[in-house]
Amino acid sequence: MMEEEILLKHLWDDMQAQFLVLVLNSLQLFQKHIHSGNLGKMTEIFSYTACRQLSQMFFSIIFFHVSEYILAISIHGRSRVTLNSLLISKNYLVAMIFSLLEYLLEIYFCPGLKEYWWISNFGLAMVVFGEIIRKLAILTAGRSFTHLIKIYHEEDHKLVTQGVYRFIRHPGYFGFFIWSVGTQIMICNPVSIIAFTVVVWLFFSDRIPYEEYFLRQFFRSQYEDYARGVWSGIPFVK
Repeated sequence: MMEEEILLKHLWDDMQAQFLVLVLNSLQLFQKHIHSGNLGKMTEIFSYTACRQLSQMFFSIIFFHVSEYILAISIHGRSRVTLNSLLISKNYLVAMIFSLLEYLLEIYFCPGLKEYWWISNFGLAMVVFGEIIRKLAILTAGRSFTHLIKIYHEEDHKLVTQGVYRFIRHPGYFGFFIWSVGTQIMICNPVSIIAFTVVVWLFFSDRIPYEEYFLRQFFRSQYEDYARGVWSGIPFVK
């Protein structure tokens, strides 16, 4: 419990520091434009487009992480769940803060970039689709689904091949990949769309072979036969 409290404190301190920097930069920018008499463009940050897209973004993030934690507790029990089930790391926070800064800069300097609603709505659909697939994966796998890779075979760890696992070997990863990239398409962040796609793909291209090494150790030919005919869920990752 002490380790969880320390981790939570560090995450909170990091968030406070990053938020303070963001606020100070925003205040400096605001003050600069008051003095220059160019206050009109500042209204873009508080426009309908910004309010809608950012509220969708924040709701998507909060719902994703809170629901992950609640499902982990309901499936595995409170005593076996740590704050790792929130899936929030320092690198993740940096990525999300970067995407927010990109959004604020782009809506200030080129607000028209955020007005492509067919792109934004497509991103929203990706977020919803990715969320559904990931939660189906968790509910279907039950106790066999964990946020940390199992390197020892436990009694309740079964090879799940039914439901969404009939079509995708790692539907949880597939769902997160679609969700994470979708959040950036939803707010029309061109730089973050590319960055998130590359970074998340690289993460899973390493994680999947590592995880499947142990799955093959656990389930032998049963997993070999299953993996041979089912897509991994991440493009170009066998």
